[in-house]
Amino acid sequence: MTVSWPAAQSSRLAGWQRRFGPTRAKGAFLLVTALITFGTLAVIAVLLQQPFVFPSLGATAFVFYFSAQSVQAAPRNVFFGQLIGVLAGVFALVVFGLLDAGPDLTGVSWPRAGALTLALCLTLSVMVWLKVPHAPAGATTLIVAAGLMTEPHQLVILLLAVLVMIGQAIVINRALGVPFPLWGPRDDASA
Repeated sequence: MTVSWPAAQSSRLAGWQRRFGPTRAKGAFLLVTALITFGTLAVIAVLLQQPFVFPSLGATAFVFYFSAQSVQAAPRNVFFGQLIGVLAGVFALVVFGLLDAGPDLTGVSWPRAGALTLALCLTLSVMVWLKVPHAPAGATTLIVAAGLMTEPHQLVILLLAVLVMIGQAIVINRALGVPFPLWGPRDDASA
C-alpha cells in the first residue's frame, strides 16, 4: 500500500520525484523545508537569546511538510493544540503545587508524575473535544509540566515560535505548490 504524499500533487515538486524517486524526493523536501523553518527559528533564538526552539516544534515541522493536508497540520489545529498544551501544563503545575519548583530531571517525584499525567491527559482530551488535534502538543505540555518552560515570557515566546512556524509553513508550502490550508483543515468532519 502506497501512502500519498501531499507534495506529490505539486507540479513544482514533480521534477524532484522524477529525478530522485518518491522516497528521496520526500526526504529532500523535508530536509530543505525543515532547514529553512527550524534554521530561521534557531537564528531568532540566538539573536534574541530566547527559547524560540523546543523539541515539539520538530514534530510540528514534520507534520507541516510531510502531511500538509492532514487535519493535524492545519494552522488552526497547530496553534490551538499548542495553546492547549501550554495551558494544561501550567494548570497541572498549579494543581500539584509545582509552578515555582523548576525542572526536576534527576528523578520524578509523585507530584511531578501527577502533573505530567494530568497535563498530557488534559491536552489530548481537550484537543479532541475542541476538534483541534495536533499530536506534537502532547510533547509541549510535557515540556511545561516537567518545569522546563514555565515562566510567562517563555510561554509567550513558545507561542510566538509556533506562530512564526505556521507562517513559514503557509508561505513555503504554497510557494512550492503544495495544497496547504490558511487556517482550518480542508475537511472538518475528519477532526
